[in-house]
Amino acid sequence: MVFVGYHASHEQLPPSTLLRAVTGAERAGFDGAMCSDHLAPWGVAQGESGFAWSWLGAALASTDFSIGVVNAPGQRYHPVVIAQAVATLEEMFPGRFWAVFGSGEAMNEHVTGDPWPSKDERNARLDESLQVIRRLLGGDEVTQDGLVKVHRARVWSRPAAPPPLLGAAVSAETAEWLAGRVDGLATVAQEPAALRRVVDAYRGAGGEGPCVLQVHLSLAETDTEALALAKDQWPNGLIGPPRAWDFDQPEDFDAAVADPDEGELRKAVLVDTDAAALAERIAELVRIGFDRVYLHHVGKNQDEFLDRAESDLLPALRRTL
Repeated sequence: MVFVGYHASHEQLPPSTLLRAVTGAERAGFDGAMCSDHLAPWGVAQGESGFAWSWLGAALASTDFSIGVVNAPGQRYHPVVIAQAVATLEEMFPGRFWAVFGSGEAMNEHVTGDPWPSKDERNARLDESLQVIRRLLGGDEVTQDGLVKVHRARVWSRPAAPPPLLGAAVSAETAEWLAGRVDGLATVAQEPAALRRVVDAYRGAGGEGPCVLQVHLSLAETDTEALALAKDQWPNGLIGPPRAWDFDQPEDFDAAVADPDEGELRKAVLVDTDAAALAERIAELVRIGFDRVYLHHVGKNQDEFLDRAESDLLPALRRTL
C-alpha cells in the first residue's frame, strides 16, 4: 500500500499552529509527515517561516509517526551542523526521522552574503556536503578543504544507525545525477510526462530507495473558493526552475506572478471540490512510480482540511491506490 503523508507548511502557519496541525494529521489517519526548511516564505501573503529543526523536535515528541525535512546544506547551514542535527533527532526518535537534501534556493541562502553559485557548483557543493554528513554520522573525524571546508569535526552523539538521506530533484538531469549518492528521491508534482522522466532517470541510473512525491492541492466546498485559496497562497507554484532558484525575496515571487493564469495555476495546484475526484487525480501521479505521497493543502485553515481528509479524502485515496 502506498504511504500517504501530510506536508506541514512552515511558510504559511506559525510554528505553534503547525505543531497542532501535524498532531491533527496523525489523528486524521495520515501515515507520516514532512516539512521544508526555509528562512523565508515563497510569498508575502504566506507570511511565516519558523525554524524547522526546533519544530521537528517538538513534532516528533508530540506524534508517533515518521517526519522528514527538506534541507540545503552548504551555505546557510554548514554540513557539520546538519550532521549533528540529523544525528540528534535520529538518536532521540530512532526509525522515525528522515531528511531530503537539495542544492537550495537563493531566497534562503543569500543572507550569508556569499555569492550565489551556479547550479553545477551547487550540485558539487551538495555532493561534498553529503559525503561530509555521511562520514560524520558514521563516526569519522572529518577534515576537508574543498567547496566545503571542515576542520577535525566529529559528531559525538550519534544514533545506532543513520536515518535515510534522500535527494531532491525537479529535473530528470538532477534525478539521474543523484542516483547512487542518496537513499531515495523526492520531487514535487508537475505534468505527468515530466514526472515520469524524473522517476525513469533516477531508476534508470541505478537509483535505489523510495521515490517520494509532494502534491500541492486546494480542496474546498466550491471551485471559486478552492481557486481563490490557490491564487492567494500558492501562485509561486507557477515559478519553476531556474527562476525559482535565483529569486532572493518573497516580493520577487509576488511580482513574477502578480496576475496568475488560472489554467496554469490549476496545473501547479490540484484545485477540486470533490474528494473522490481529487483522490483519483493524486493516484494517477502516484502510479507513475512513487512509493510515498505527501499532501499539501495550500489553505491556511488546516483544521478544516484535516476534517475533510479524515472523512473523505484519505478513504477515497486508499480505495484508489
